[in-house]
Amino acid sequence: MNSIPTPIKNALPPTDLLKSDFWYDLPKEYIAQSPVEPRDSSRLMTVSRKGGEIGHHIFRDILSMLSEGDVLVINESRVIPARLLGVKRESGITMETLLLRQRSPSRWETLLRPGRRAKDGTVIDYPGGLYATVIGDSSSDDDGVRVVEFSKSGAALYAEFDRIGTMPLPPYITEKLSDRERYQTVYAKTEGSSAAPTAGLHFTPTLLEAIRAKGVKIVSVLLHVGLGTFRPVKEDRITDHIMHSEYFEVSDETADTINSRTGRLIAVGTTSCRTLESAADECGKIRAMSGDTGIFIYPGYRFKAIEGLITNFHLPESTLLMLVSAFASREIMLSAYKVAIHERYRFFSFGDAMFIS
Repeated sequence: MNSIPTPIKNALPPTDLLKSDFWYDLPKEYIAQSPVEPRDSSRLMTVSRKGGEIGHHIFRDILSMLSEGDVLVINESRVIPARLLGVKRESGITMETLLLRQRSPSRWETLLRPGRRAKDGTVIDYPGGLYATVIGDSSSDDDGVRVVEFSKSGAALYAEFDRIGTMPLPPYITEKLSDRERYQTVYAKTEGSSAAPTAGLHFTPTLLEAIRAKGVKIVSVLLHVGLGTFRPVKEDRITDHIMHSEYFEVSDETADTINSRTGRLIAVGTTSCRTLESAADECGKIRAMSGDTGIFIYPGYRFKAIEGLITNFHLPESTLLMLVSAFASREIMLSAYKVAIHERYRFFSFGDAMFIS
C-alpha cells in the first residue's frame, strides 16, 4: 500500500462560480431531526446525470437499480463520541472539545470552543479525572483548532471518550439522540470520524445481504470524516476555498475488486467518492494506498472513477452540494433540490437519499 502527500487543491480549470451560485431556500421544517425506522424506509430520489430525469422511490428499492457486476463502495469509518465538555482549570470556564483527528495515542487535533481562550499550556479538566493540555495551533487562522495532549492514551483514552463523550451531531439537529448507534452505519468498523458518513445510514444488514445475493460486490474504504464537514465555505469565489485534509485508506483487496469489475463503480456517500477519486490514476484505475486527502470537487472536475453516487441532500453553499453538482451539473442538482422541497423530502444527515447515475 502506497502513501501519498496531502494535496492542498486539486488542479481544476479556473471557474467564475460563486458560493451564492449554490444557494437554495429550505424551510426549517424540512430538516430531519431524527432518523426513520427502519433505516431502509427513507425516501430515495433517482436523478439521471445526462438528462436530469427524476424518480421517486423508497430506499430499499435501490436493490432493483443495481446489477450483477456492479461494485458498491462503503466507508467503514466509525464515529467516536467526539464532543467533550470540560472546564478551563485556571478559570472554571466551560469549554467544548470536538475531536477531529488523532495524531498519536494521546494527542488529538481538536476544535475548542471558545477557541480564543485556549492558548498553549491551557489545561482542560473533564469529569472523572481526565484532562488535556493545549500544545499548539494546527491552523493559520484563529478558528479554534488546537492540538491537545490527553492525560491518557490508546484504549484507555477511547474508553474515556465513550464514558464522557456525546455524539457530535450537526448544529441543525436540535433533538437529543436516544440511541448512539443510529448515528452509525451498520457496517461502521474503524473508529476515528467526527461525523457519520450519512449516506450509509439507510442500509440494513438484510438489504446489504440482498444486494450481495444479486451479484453486486460490496467493498470497504476508510475515510475519517473531520473538520471539512463542519467548516462552511466563507470565500465568495469557490476556488479560494481550501479543504482540510482527512485520512483515508484503500486496501489491495478493495482496489483489485474494483479494477476487475464488469459493472459500474458506485460510491456510497461523498466520503467514499472523495476517497476513490483521490486513489484513482488518470485512467481510472484505483490504487491501494493510504494518506491524507484535501481533494475539493466542484463543477469542472473530471471524474476518473465513479459512475454512480448514493448521497443525502446537502446544505446550501456547502462543498458537498458543489461535489454532487460536479457529478451531474449545477442546473440538474438545483432543479432536483427544488423538486425535493416541493415533494417534502427530508434533508441533511437524518434525511432522505438520492441516487445519481
